[in-house]
Amino acid sequence: MIQIKNAAELALMRRACEISAAALKAGGEAIEPGISTAEIDKIIYDFIVRHGARPNFLHLYGFPATACISVNDTVIHGIPSHSQKIRPGDIVSIDTGCKINGFNGDNACTFACGKVDKEAQRLMDVTRESLHRGIAMALAGNRIGDIGHAVQSYVEENGFSVVRSFVGHGVGKELHEDPEVPNFGNPGRGPRLVPGMTIAIEPMVNQKGCAVKTLGDGWTVKTCDGGLAAHFEHTIAITSSGPEILTHGWEEPGWTL
Repeated sequence: MIQIKNAAELALMRRACEISAAALKAGGEAIEPGISTAEIDKIIYDFIVRHGARPNFLHLYGFPATACISVNDTVIHGIPSHSQKIRPGDIVSIDTGCKINGFNGDNACTFACGKVDKEAQRLMDVTRESLHRGIAMALAGNRIGDIGHAVQSYVEENGFSVVRSFVGHGVGKELHEDPEVPNFGNPGRGPRLVPGMTIAIEPMVNQKGCAVKTLGDGWTVKTCDGGLAAHFEHTIAITSSGPEILTHGWEEPGWTL
């Protein structure tokens, strides 16, 4: 069942999303050659706890860390490790969030470690833009399919592939709520968007084919063909005046909590 938030609930959710965005930015700013993904995870954990919130990924469905940190051909759900060191030219996707006052925030961004090759940069740019194309369609009266169609169309026009095995979702008192928010689909289909809905739009885009595989750890999802992957995500609220990006902070240069 889709949960509609009232004004008071949205105010509480904004705080969770604000901390989530700032924690994501802190993790991204820590990326440098030689740092381990476990060290990045600890930075994010400490940031969230220091601001009075709880890491909502930690132990969710058994996940062992605060953030999913996915490097290069890992699409999502990369488990932070002391043995995995970031190298120059890597692209690093961080997906994290927190819970405070009974509500959740959720966001993701793919960061570059130094200078990356042109195709990796184009993949990141297209994925980020596809997120904003999806957000632009998150208007009251539209349908979920309008969001997915906008993402898919832009990604495929640029020669990349949308992952179909994993999708966005509602966010609120639970991290994962109804409705599912695919990054593909047909316009005019799916649940209608109404004010008070809060959803995570999160394009997961592959450089080559859309097929992915889950490794034996039960979490790590990689591209089947070894191509790169990028992942961007915002939690947004549907309002009568247009979509409100609740996790806006990580995209704003110089922004701090």
